[in-house]
Amino acid sequence: MDYQGTHQISRRAPQAIPAGLAATLPPLLAQLYANRGVTSQQELDYSLERLPPFDPLKGIAAAVALLHQALQQRWRILVVGDFDADGATSTAVAVKALRLLGAGEVDFLVPNRFEYGYGLTPEIVAVAATRRPQLIVTVDNGISSVQGVVAAQQAGIKVLVTDHHLPGAKLPPAEAMVNPNQPGDRFPCKHLAGVGVIFYVMLALRRLLREQGWFAAQGLVEPNLAQLLDLVALGTVADVVTLDHTNRILVAQGVARIRAGRASPGIQALCEAARRDPARLVASDLGFGLGPRLNAAGRMEDMSIGIACLLSESLDEARRLAARLEALNHERRAVEGAMRDQALAEVERLHLKDPDSLPFGFCLYNPDWHEGVIGILASRIKDRLHRPVIVFTDAANGEIKGSARSVKGVHIRDALDAVAAAHPELLKRFGGHAMAAGLTIARRHLETFKQAFDAEVRRHLSAEELHGTLVSDGELTATQVTMELAARLRNDSPWGQGFAEPLFDGWFEVAGGRVVGERHLKLQLQWPDSPQCVDAIAFNVDEALLTRSLQRIQIAYRLDINEWRGNQSLQLLVETIVAVA
Repeated sequence: MDYQGTHQISRRAPQAIPAGLAATLPPLLAQLYANRGVTSQQELDYSLERLPPFDPLKGIAAAVALLHQALQQRWRILVVGDFDADGATSTAVAVKALRLLGAGEVDFLVPNRFEYGYGLTPEIVAVAATRRPQLIVTVDNGISSVQGVVAAQQAGIKVLVTDHHLPGAKLPPAEAMVNPNQPGDRFPCKHLAGVGVIFYVMLALRRLLREQGWFAAQGLVEPNLAQLLDLVALGTVADVVTLDHTNRILVAQGVARIRAGRASPGIQALCEAARRDPARLVASDLGFGLGPRLNAAGRMEDMSIGIACLLSESLDEARRLAARLEALNHERRAVEGAMRDQALAEVERLHLKDPDSLPFGFCLYNPDWHEGVIGILASRIKDRLHRPVIVFTDAANGEIKGSARSVKGVHIRDALDAVAAAHPELLKRFGGHAMAAGLTIARRHLETFKQAFDAEVRRHLSAEELHGTLVSDGELTATQVTMELAARLRNDSPWGQGFAEPLFDGWFEVAGGRVVGERHLKLQLQWPDSPQCVDAIAFNVDEALLTRSLQRIQIAYRLDINEWRGNQSLQLLVETIVAVA
C-alpha cells in the first residue's frame, strides 16, 4: 500500500523558450526561467541600472519638496513605522538615509501592537506629539490612517505618507503621499514592499538635493544609498511580496552586499544569531532566518529593539540586541507551539465530526491566544488545511482581532472588502494584501462573520482546490543533477514569492537512511535507471515514516549544496515525501 503525503504534485507545463534565453543559458536553466515568465535576458540582469526610475511614482515630487523643506529649516522629523520586519527595515532605511542626507533631528516611533494597534492612529499621534515633531513620515503604513493624519494636522504636524498597502475608499489628507498602489499611480512595479517605497523616496530626495547644491553647501559628501540595500532586501523578502524584476534587483543587490562582507552591523549580528554564513547567504535565509528574529520583537515585546539593532553602528551593540531578539524568538516559538497544539486539536475535533464539513474559509478563535503570534498560527493552519484561515483572539472593549492568511485563488483583502460591503455592520477595521490581512470585529459578530467569510471564499474556490499542490518543474536525470546546476540555482537569481525556487520530483530507490535529530531523515537515494547515488535530507518527517523500512519513494525536492567542515557536496532538500512503494 502506498503512503500518501499531505501534498499532490502538479507539473508545470513547459513554456516556449524565448530566443534570447536559449542563446545565453543552458537548456535546463532557460526552461526554468521561461516557466517563470522571463522573456528576455534583461529580466535576469540585476544591476541597479535596471531599476525603473522613480519619477512615475505619484506624489514623489511633493514628497521630496516637503522633505527638502524639512532639511532646509531643520525640522524635527519623526518616522512612524509598523511592527513587522518590513516596518522595521523601512524605519531604519528612513532614519539612516535622512541622517546621511543631512537632516538635523530624526527619530522614530513604532506603535506597540498591544496598546495602539496598527498604523498612524489618533492615539499614536498623541504619543508622537509629546516629542514635538514638525513632520511625521509614515513608512509601511498610513494609506488607511485618515483620522490619524487629521489628528496630526490639528496638532500642527505635517504628514508624509509612504506605504504600499492597498488603499481604501477614502485617502488620508496628508501633505504628500507616495504609494505605488494609490489611484492614478504610473509606477510599473506595484509589488514594492514598504521598505522599497521609502528607499525610492530617499533616492528621489538625494537627486533633488544634488541638483540644489545641498551637499556642497552643507559640507557633506553625497552618500551612496546602496549601503542601505541589505535592509531593503531583508524587508522585501520578509514581507513576502512578489519578486518581480524590480524586487529581484533590490534583493539581489542587498544579498550581494551581505555576501561581500559589506552588511550593516545589525544585519551581521542577525546573521550570526540565525547561524547563517553571510558569504553563502541566499534570499530564503532572509525570510526564514533573519526575518523571524526581527519579527519576534514586534510580536512578543516592542519592535524598537529590532530597529535599534538595525540602526546600530557598533557590532558589539548589535550583537547584544540580536541576542535579545534571539531570546524573544525562542519565546515566540514556545508560545506558538502551544497555540498550534490547541488549534490542531480543534481542527481534529471538527474533522472527526465530518471530514468534509470544514468551512472553505476557516476561522479559529481563542480568547487566550497571544495577539502577536496569531498571524504565524494562521499561516501554519493554512498550510495544513490548504484554505484561507483567520485566527482571532481577544482585544479590548468586546472586540476580537484577527490575522488572515490565504491561498492561491483568494485575494484575502478583497475577500474581506466583499464581506464588509455585503455586511456593513461586521468589520470595524481591516486591511492588508492578497495573501495576508488583519481585521477587527465585535466578538458577538464572530459566528455571523464566519458564515459570511466562508460564503465569500466558496465564490472563489472549489472543493477540488482545497488540497495542497506542489508545482514541480519535472524530473531530473542523474546526469542533470550536478554541483554546477545547484550552484547556479543558488547564486544566479533570488527566489521567493511569485518567482518560485525550482522544485523537482521523481521516484528513487532508498540505498540507506537514518533518523537524525528528532524527526529528520538523512537518506541516500539512487535513480532507478542509474547506479549513481545522492544524499538527501527530509526535515520534520511524519512520525509514521520514521519507523518504516523505506525501499522506494516519490519525493519533491530542491537542489542544494551541503557544506561540512570545508567540504561541499550535492544534496537534495526533500520538500515532501509524496508516496512510498
